[in-house]
Amino acid sequence: MSLSEALKVLVLGIVEGITEWLPISSTGHMLLVDEFIRLDMTDEFKDMFFVVIQLGAILAVLVLFWKKMWPFKNVGGRIKADFGTFSIWFKVAVSCIPGAVVTLLFDDFIEEHLETPSVIALMLIIYGVAFIYIEGKNKKRVPRVKTLSDIGYDTAFIIGMFQVLSIIPGTSRSGATIVGALAIGVSRVAAAEFTFFMAVPVMFGLSAIKLLKFGFSFTSGEAGVLALGTVTAFLVSMAVIKFLMSYIKRHDFKVFGFYRIVLGIIVLVYFALWA
Repeated sequence: MSLSEALKVLVLGIVEGITEWLPISSTGHMLLVDEFIRLDMTDEFKDMFFVVIQLGAILAVLVLFWKKMWPFKNVGGRIKADFGTFSIWFKVAVSCIPGAVVTLLFDDFIEEHLETPSVIALMLIIYGVAFIYIEGKNKKRVPRVKTLSDIGYDTAFIIGMFQVLSIIPGTSRSGATIVGALAIGVSRVAAAEFTFFMAVPVMFGLSAIKLLKFGFSFTSGEAGVLALGTVTAFLVSMAVIKFLMSYIKRHDFKVFGFYRIVLGIIVLVYFALWA
């Protein structure tokens, strides 16, 4: 791997680490960055790389939330099952059903027809407006679901239905689930934490699908690119997740809505005039 390629991979890893957890669409940003910083790799490898690199981001979640996510606790020197944590994981399983079905049925179609700058830009704008609108309404009401443990199976399934929308590039997996959660009265912190839980099986599942499609016969250069991107995404995600959890305790998500709208407009104008 040349120095120039390594720098490209570092940029992509940084973009992934930042955008995976902020509700601004990591896949959308990765596809857009690739328009300007093209990896010297096959399209098949890049398609896999943009998904599997997310494992670095997931590892950051597991490190930071391990005590909350691991369902076995050390109590007085004995390992005991924490049924509250098991309950959350069962709800996560319910929430992932709609997305799993839709992804298996339509993933190839989405890749072929919707991974375009115009679609990404429109979804950035649409969900930007949604964030601003929903946060505006939420100022006038108290969340009915305040903590992660308060989320019921019905609420989890509805959030999962919103996650289905994230299959469209530019939507954002975290953005779709957080918008859905906020819309049905879940607090910001609980919405973000549930999104982290949901991301673990979803990203592992998507990565497995991409790896199976690509195969495991990597060249040394491809293995190096994948490793560097994943490690970079992990390190950046650690910092971004800590920032996000601190930020939403004092602020709403409107700033991300405005960012999405501005970026979407810039993308539309750029590709209309110069691309």
